Amino acid sequence: MIRALPPLLSALARRLYRGHRWLLLGLWLLVQAAYLVKYHGPHFANDSARYLDYAANLAAHGRYQQEPGAVTATIANNGIANYQYEHNQRYILYPWYQSVWLRLGAGWWGIVLGQLIASGLAALALYAAVRELAGGRRGAAALATGLFVAWPDVQQFNCYLLTESLFISLSVLSFWALVRVRAGGWGAWARLIGLLVLTALVRPNGFVVAGAVGLAGAAQLYAQRRRVFWLAVGAGVLASPLLIWALNRQLVSFLIVETYMRGELMFATPVWAIHPGAPLVPPPAGWSQLARVVHFAAHNPSFLARLMLGKLFVFFSSIKPYYSLGHKLMSVLVLWPLYWLAGRGARRPAVWLPARAFLVGAPLLQAGVVMLTVDDYDVRFLAPVLPFIFILAALEVTDWLASYRLPTTVVPS
Repeated sequence: MIRALPPLLSALARRLYRGHRWLLLGLWLLVQAAYLVKYHGPHFANDSARYLDYAANLAAHGRYQQEPGAVTATIANNGIANYQYEHNQRYILYPWYQSVWLRLGAGWWGIVLGQLIASGLAALALYAAVRELAGGRRGAAALATGLFVAWPDVQQFNCYLLTESLFISLSVLSFWALVRVRAGGWGAWARLIGLLVLTALVRPNGFVVAGAVGLAGAAQLYAQRRRVFWLAVGAGVLASPLLIWALNRQLVSFLIVETYMRGELMFATPVWAIHPGAPLVPPPAGWSQLARVVHFAAHNPSFLARLMLGKLFVFFSSIKPYYSLGHKLMSVLVLWPLYWLAGRGARRPAVWLPARAFLVGAPLLQAGVVMLTVDDYDVRFLAPVLPFIFILAALEVTDWLASYRLPTTVVPS
């Protein structure tokens, strides 16, 4: 039996529903203005200095000019000798992006303005992608976009002079490009590949978005062309040495095992750290990053398992010991139920299989990166995958919205 809202509520719901896109626009503008007021404009955070220093160097010389006498970092010295240059190569797109605004004379405000524009485009793309996946129904698109716009842990980064805002926007745009590939055409594929490259260059873990697209393709092949799927798996196995080499290069300036030795669940944060019951066995000096991790795992298996499970909880729970009570309650009462809805939405056969594989794969790959390395003291690692949780949850409640006789519009096929 189809349920109906009381007449007064039904009329109000229909009126709001007809103008929901204007409401979303107003909400987006209000949220951005609120954070600009809160942070008094562009927000300079802990890591902002090294991005801005690198960007200023690029703006002044047209390329990065290394300091005289600096030693190039290697795996052996773990990137310490020339940390600024070597480590920032893992975030290369963001300093280049900043340098453009610095050369134009727009400064920090130009950087933030660009991030706001990218975030607005991402919100539009998210709405369009979800509406297409929901068969033209606007309810799921409105809900997913509303969560993306209103969730404070996502939108706050638009004011930060950090990589997160662009990373979130490019990740969402990449998902939209994947959905557009469904219609076919070389242009759609070129757009998807271009966005994946940009996303991979803006942060070291940007490869998780490309990895999620790979999982989406694998899911489609497994469902429709099983033989090609196994050939792709074989090619992946053969290419694994190259992937390991690339990952070692990517991790060269990260002190992974050092965080293991300190038992950190959150980088440089001793709170909630896990302490071993017996002395830990460190890996030999000079080994590659992955070899050091494998050695540590082989000699300290139970401690590393506890460490990784702790990171997994801290990552997905969105609870840190120093967060406010309101933030913790929002995570438990809103975000955790959204996880449950997202899990149900991932099993909806009516939603295009590659999209579901991407939406599940991106958060899980990001969680795997956090378990291998370490979570951050804030939500910088969770925020980029929250839009995908919101999308799955919104797709799950589409039928619930329809059961209350809210108007829907179907996109012509």
